This record gives sequence, C-alpha cells and structure tokens, in this order.
Amino acid sequence: MIDHVRDLASVREATDRFLSAAGKLGDDAVAGPSRLPGWTRGHVLAHIARNADALANVLSGRPMYASSESRDADIARDAARPLDAHLADLRESAERLSARAAAPADWTRTVVMRNGVTDQAARVPFRRWIELELHLVDLDAGYELADLPEEFTGREIAFLAERWSGRPEVPAVTLVADDGRSWRTGGTAEGAPVTLTGSPAALLGWLAGRGGKGAELDTGGAALPALPPL
Repeated sequence: MIDHVRDLASVREATDRFLSAAGKLGDDAVAGPSRLPGWTRGHVLAHIARNADALANVLSGRPMYASSESRDADIARDAARPLDAHLADLRESAERLSARAAAPADWTRTVVMRNGVTDQAARVPFRRWIELELHLVDLDAGYELADLPEEFTGREIAFLAERWSGRPEVPAVTLVADDGRSWRTGGTAEGAPVTLTGSPAALLGWLAGRGGKGAELDTGGAALPALPPL
C-alpha cells in the first residue's frame, strides 16, 4: 500500500539533501557538465525546480507541462543562471509543491502525468522522491547510487522492474540482490532468460541507466540486456 504521508516526509529529507549538495557548488561548477549527456549541472538544477511545479500541476488537475517543447525550453532558459538564483528557485518551487500536497485531497484519485501516463495521486510523492534522488546522482556532486537510502533503492528497483515488465524487446530477466531480495522484469524477447546478480545499487544502475549501467553485475555468462531509455 502506498503511504503518501511517509513519502512526503522522504521528499522533504531528499530536498534538504539536494539543496545541501547544490549549495556547495560554485557558479563555475553549475556551468560544468553533469552526468547526463548534453546537460550541465545547471540543467539538472533547473529541471528539479520545474519538476516541482509540474507535479503541483498534476495534483491540481492541470497538465504536467504545457508541452514537451515548453518543458525543454524552460530548462534551457534557466540552466545558465547563477547558483543563488537556482537555490532560491529550488526552495520556492519545493515549497509550492509541499503546500499543494498539504491541501485536502482524494489521494486515491487517478492523475495524468507526462505523455498521458496515468497513476494514483498517492504515488506522486514517490515520483518526486525519484527525481530528487536520481538527479542528485546525476549532479555529480559526490552523491552516488550506493549512497541512496536503502528503502528508496528497493522501491525504485521494484518500480522500474514493473516498468520494463512485458516489454517484448527486453528478455525475461531475474534480478537477484546480494542481500537476498529478487525481482523479475523483461518480456518475451527471443533467447534464454537472464539472471543478473549484484548489489542493489548496481541493479538499480542497470534499470535506471546510471553508474556502471550494470557493467559490474554477474550475468552468468550471458550478454547484459539493453534497456530502452527512461
């Protein structure tokens, strides 16, 4: 069962971590490359701020973004700002989302995300938590996949495993963590099923296209399956 109240508390903690890490950057570092191809750290910071407003739109019953083009344009517009402007925007946008989430609402209702994807309103806080944690890794500011909270890593593995389930271009995959947990994903691609074994951080890296992207996983001699981009 989704506990949106607990997830909102996790979002607040993750927001504080993100702001603390971002606050240690300088203007030169903000203009430097992030771990996302084609994006500077400023692009990542701008995206996180605009994502907060986008999820507030979702909770208000409005479109997440006016269009894909306007989303990209807003990020590009804000990316080159000095650090102080980014930090102020990050704080203020987070506060707007928090205020919207605190309003009385039916958390069982269906909401519309980007590209027409639907979900339960109660999962929106977890989606925000995902943005904060994974993009803090992308910021390349000293926070790695192995530093992610244990609860988050397990839930995000399960979330992404479900996302890639039933995909015909991905072979059937069993994910086995070195702590004993396991998940299934993939679909009906030809070839023998694949078992990937390793740390939860490495499994998440493969699913999310981060870190070593699964290069450190034990595949039992099979080729590492390729996943579509997130």
